[in-house]
Amino acid sequence: QVQLVESGGGLVQAGGSLRLSCAASGRSFNNYAMGWFRQAPGKEREFVAAISKSGSTTDYADSVKGRFTISRDNDKNTVYLQMNSLKPEDAAVYYCAARYTTRVVPFIDASNYGYWGQGTQVTVSS
Repeated sequence: QVQLVESGGGLVQAGGSLRLSCAASGRSFNNYAMGWFRQAPGKEREFVAAISKSGSTTDYADSVKGRFTISRDNDKNTVYLQMNSLKPEDAAVYYCAARYTTRVVPFIDASNYGYWGQGTQVTVSS
């Protein structure tokens, strides 16, 4: 079992940056692949970024490649999402998710994840 708590959301101007954090409780964080997803009003939840349990492999949605970076610190049980060059279309509630796995791969499908945080709001003004 793992519990996830996101933080770091807020209001930022277009072109600005934010860093989201997701703190995980429980043991064996390094056995969990992690992902970030987002959901804007009236839209379905969409994949943003994912990282393997070791941190060696990452994957990104095309819409955020080159602007967002996912990373993790297994000693701190935390995964991060550095978001640069933010655009109004990046505004959404951002969720982190965890999947227990023996595989060292990132997972991009939301159905692969069994644990979710409560979300943190990101607002981007134009």
